[in-house]
Amino acid sequence: MSGEPTQFQRDYTPLLSLQPQPSRDESMRALIDALWNAFSNSGPESAGPPFYSWVGIYVRDPENPQQMVLGPSRDTPACSPIELHGACGRCMTERRALLIPDVTTLGDNYIACDPNDASEVVVPLLKSDGTCDAVLDVDSHQVNAFDAHDASQLALLLEHLGISSAPPDGRQEPIVL
Repeated sequence: MSGEPTQFQRDYTPLLSLQPQPSRDESMRALIDALWNAFSNSGPESAGPPFYSWVGIYVRDPENPQQMVLGPSRDTPACSPIELHGACGRCMTERRALLIPDVTTLGDNYIACDPNDASEVVVPLLKSDGTCDAVLDVDSHQVNAFDAHDASQLALLLEHLGISSAPPDGRQEPIVL
C-alpha cells in the first residue's frame, strides 16, 4: 500500500443502522465503538482496506478554546490536550475534512501520539451555524489508508447520528496534505 491510493473502499452502509442516542456524547461514544468494531483488525489485510489503528473525537476545550481535549476514543491512549495545530487543529479551524496519505510529510505540523501511525483522515463536527466544535480523527499504521470515500462516509455518519450538521456552504472535497 505504500504510495498508492486505497484499493478497497470500506462499506460504511451497515453503520447507518446506528440510531442517535439520548445525548450527543452518547452518540459520539456509539459511533466510535461501531467504527472500531467494524474497521479495526477485523480480518487479513489482503482481504480489504487497511485497518484503523485508532479512532477518536477531539472536542474544543471550553476552558481554553485554543486547544482540544480527547473525547471518546478507541483503543489506545492518545495525546490530550492538543493545541490547534496539526491535522486536527487545521480541520477544526478550516472546517474541512483532511486526508493525510503519509503523516511523515507533515513534519513539525504532525502531532504523533502513536509513532506507528502512517496515515490519517480527520472530519469536522459542525454546528448548524457552520462553526466547528470537534473533529473525528481516524489513524492507520499504513500509508494511503484513507481516501475521499472515507471522509464523505464518515461525515454522513456524523450527520445521520445528529453529531454534526451538513456544511452550510455545501459538501467539499477533503483537503489532501
